Amino acid sequence: MSGTILHLRSELGKALEHRSALTPTTAKVLIDAGYTVNVERSSERIFDDSEFEKVGATLVPENTWRDAPTDHIIIGLKELPVEEFPLKHVHIQFAHCYKNQGGWEKVLSRFPRGGGTLLDLEFLVDDRARRVAAFGYHAGFAGAALALETWAWQLTHPVSEPFPAVSSYPNEDALIVDVKKAIALGKEKSGKDPRVLVIGALGRCGSGAVDLCLRAGVPTENVLKWDLAETAKGGPFPEIVESDIFINCIYLMSKIPNFVDFKSLDTPDRKLSVVCDVSADTTNPNNPIPIYTVATTFNEPTVPVEEVKGEPRLSVISIDHLPSLLPREASEAFSKDLLPSLLQLKDWRNVPVWARAEKLFQEKVAALPNGEL
Repeated sequence: MSGTILHLRSELGKALEHRSALTPTTAKVLIDAGYTVNVERSSERIFDDSEFEKVGATLVPENTWRDAPTDHIIIGLKELPVEEFPLKHVHIQFAHCYKNQGGWEKVLSRFPRGGGTLLDLEFLVDDRARRVAAFGYHAGFAGAALALETWAWQLTHPVSEPFPAVSSYPNEDALIVDVKKAIALGKEKSGKDPRVLVIGALGRCGSGAVDLCLRAGVPTENVLKWDLAETAKGGPFPEIVESDIFINCIYLMSKIPNFVDFKSLDTPDRKLSVVCDVSADTTNPNNPIPIYTVATTFNEPTVPVEEVKGEPRLSVISIDHLPSLLPREASEAFSKDLLPSLLQLKDWRNVPVWARAEKLFQEKVAALPNGEL
């Protein structure tokens, strides 16, 4: 296939989503390699429309991907708005419909009904089954930042004042300044540094969480770095309940013993006051943190765990777009990692990384319940 046209859609319908699968930097590389790159105008995207125009991309109106010729490849990040019409294009995005999430069959069935194809970014893997691009590092980094700020906020504010809305930062350093200020206030009130337990600490996401804690001044000995070896015995784990903050950074593929549950939290020894579920598997029936059912947002970052009584009060952060707290850096890192695969889209069906994604799509379509097609 020659003259391949890529269409970067806006993230219309995803409030406060400022990230982008393509950046001006990666768009220029694709254009120089012979691709045509159409970019929907967006007032929400962290990159100005003019930044794409300067590198040779063609700006098009928002939401015009629907009417684009069927041979255009539609690139986005988050799942599409919930609608019924069939999808006719090849879509590259995170669709969140391969792990039995709530409503997965409605999301997935739109593709085969329209003759379209989903190449899900979450399952784009190399020959070693490692994801070629992920936002994990900045998800963990941002999640740890909000967890530390929430810990301090709850120490210094009454129950009637939940942790306030947050918005994106221009860079990591600006975020760390605010986190350091929060930790100082929390230490002044409690007389101690927070104890943070990170599960999945050796992965992309966990390493981001650990890095944020250390850069924000949490002592190394107060950051417990757990991974497969530490969780092999199976939970629930009292070490979580005995920590001030628990950050979950695992990549969930199947049912595992709960890390924490209401029974394990019912102890006078509980110190845990903040859970940040970076994985945000809120609707996944296998979620190993079954103490909440609400996906939180930048506008309302925390949800109280009402079933857990006594002090300290317990809150959960379950934001599914945490990297948007650092949209420019997160987008640049992700798009740079994705670029080698994007450069192979001219012949994508014969490229292993894309062919594997198509095969998985077909397998998931075959598993759709009767009546969905």
